[in-house]
Amino acid sequence: MRREALDRRKLETILKSVRRKKLPVGEALSALRHFPYEDLGFAKLDTHRALRKGFPEVIFCQGKKPEQAARLFQHLCNRGKVIATRATAEIYHQVRNVCPKALYYDSAGIISNVRPFRKKASRFVLVVSAGTADAPVAEEAATTAELMGVRVERLWDVGVAGLHRLLDKRKLLFEASVLVVVAGMEGALASVVAGLVSRPVIAVPTSVGYGASFKGLAALLAMLNCCAPGVSVVNIDNGFGAGYLAAMMLKGK
Repeated sequence: MRREALDRRKLETILKSVRRKKLPVGEALSALRHFPYEDLGFAKLDTHRALRKGFPEVIFCQGKKPEQAARLFQHLCNRGKVIATRATAEIYHQVRNVCPKALYYDSAGIISNVRPFRKKASRFVLVVSAGTADAPVAEEAATTAELMGVRVERLWDVGVAGLHRLLDKRKLLFEASVLVVVAGMEGALASVVAGLVSRPVIAVPTSVGYGASFKGLAALLAMLNCCAPGVSVVNIDNGFGAGYLAAMMLKGK
């Protein structure tokens, strides 16, 4: 029997049990958390990640052909929210053919059918960028969090080479509920910010820097060795991971 038929039979059994009051709703949701994926041949699409995680599977476009990314986007778009990261303009043109309402946030390299959260809210994520060269990674973090439904404020180009630029924005730093600090070179900004605030800091090392930065390894190690407490570190250039985590932290409280 084909997987689709097995999936349908299992789903029907669960729903009928709930209707007959033989299965509590909570137990039914628990059973559906591990409901199977959709096999597209070149990829196995996790169609129930939103139930387990609170947000659907996110498409990582890097390494995928434009038509593959577009097909994945179409399948998820038919179910609801979609975010595609590391997306190029070429991929976006393919996606628009199947999902005309999709938008391309080119500075972040993200395609989505979700509108970013732009309302004023008392609690927000603050994304801090050391230099303008770090901005693409910082924008990926900021846009990801906005698309996940939280307020985001941006503070760009306030690295330690001119620390007065950061200190001039102390009020914004202190008001933030979660901070994402993006820095390349020696990655010192994360430690400085974490030493000033009482909120969680997510540090993002970038591959920006000269030869001895080793494509972000120097910043990564510096952030992992941060002396200020309350710092969590994601991988090099992983703005998406930082934005996702920040949104989860903000919405989880």
